[in-house]
Amino acid sequence: MKVLVIGGGGREHALAWACARAARVTEVLVAPGNAGTASEPRVRNVEVQAQDVPALLQLARQEQPALTIVGPEAPLVAGVVDAFVAAGLACFGPQRSNARLEGSKVFAKQFMQRHGIPTAAWRRFTAATYDAAWVQAQRAPLVVKASGLAAGKGVIIAASAAEADAAARDMFGGRFGAAGSEVVIEEYLPGEELSFIVMADGEHVLPLASSQDHKRLLDGDAGPNTGGMGAYSPAPVLDEVLHARVMREIIEPTIAGLAAEGTPYTGFLYAGLMIGADGTPRVLEFNCRLGDPETQPLLARLRSDLTELCEAALERRLHQVRAQWDERCALGVVLAAAGYPDSVRTGDVIEGLDEAARLPGKVFHAGTRRRGERIVTCGGRVLCTVGLGERIEEAQSQAYALAERVRFAGRQYRHDIGHRAFAHR
Repeated sequence: MKVLVIGGGGREHALAWACARAARVTEVLVAPGNAGTASEPRVRNVEVQAQDVPALLQLARQEQPALTIVGPEAPLVAGVVDAFVAAGLACFGPQRSNARLEGSKVFAKQFMQRHGIPTAAWRRFTAATYDAAWVQAQRAPLVVKASGLAAGKGVIIAASAAEADAAARDMFGGRFGAAGSEVVIEEYLPGEELSFIVMADGEHVLPLASSQDHKRLLDGDAGPNTGGMGAYSPAPVLDEVLHARVMREIIEPTIAGLAAEGTPYTGFLYAGLMIGADGTPRVLEFNCRLGDPETQPLLARLRSDLTELCEAALERRLHQVRAQWDERCALGVVLAAAGYPDSVRTGDVIEGLDEAARLPGKVFHAGTRRRGERIVTCGGRVLCTVGLGERIEEAQSQAYALAERVRFAGRQYRHDIGHRAFAHR
């Protein structure tokens, strides 16, 4: 069978790599892909942009893939799955109506309020309705979020009401473009973050292995929020009791609520959770796709055929399948470009990839492209080095051995990915 993967980042490299490992897959097309996907066996890049829905539809009609998997959020919000379904093409991902869970934080908050799904207390503002006096009266810290899509960077944790006020005004002033025309200001939830990702078929749910992301740029969870500087799987914070509680209080009510509102959810669903000191899970955000960089360590552990799981979901029989996982831990370290997450520099030559390829583990590409015989940076998050090990320390050591071999000017990465896992020893 032929598979089409939409997107060009690290998540999509991992998706294409995982699909190409399946014995029944003859070719994986990636639109548009990156320098990493271009070098994978049985994988071919296609020069079609992920947000160009008409061009993607034309590509699918020409190539006739048996399955399409959508990686990033923007094409989902733009309705790519709706277009494929209307054309009779198998496409795994939520339709536009459900992609609003990620495309609009206001929509997600209102949905959670309607269905009693635990989340932080919040208020919505536009520039016209903004109430600075209310903000000043709140207890800090506060979390200020652009409601729309901001590539994972539209969240500001403000240490004071004055910082929250400045962040909201920056968003209204265009810091995140149209994404910040509507803003959510919510209470800060202390605790430990958890990425809880499932596959859904409109009725049934298949939980994937647990993982934990590192959002802050710098060691010790300092610095600005980013799209993610690394992740590991499994996350020790999630035991059997908490898993059952998350399913009961968050995942099942979400899937049932969407179905009750006439929009059954099919696709990956990512619940970004904060686990309080008392073990209470609350939703920080919903994403309507796999997380990045969680996907890279997750798929490094997946032993099942990903295409079979996606087909089972499209055929509404997820309750009949199980996902098989490598018992080892996996950990991924993101190598980011100079200036990330703000003014990113591109075009820097990447060295050491051939040397890294001879080491254990896997280097997934994100913001890379070929320029003649060289591979250069072309995005904020450039690579993700993934290691595997019986213990999280072994996976960490392997991932950092890879990270140290790969070099480019301005390279920046955290040196403490996985540190929260050690607290559970």
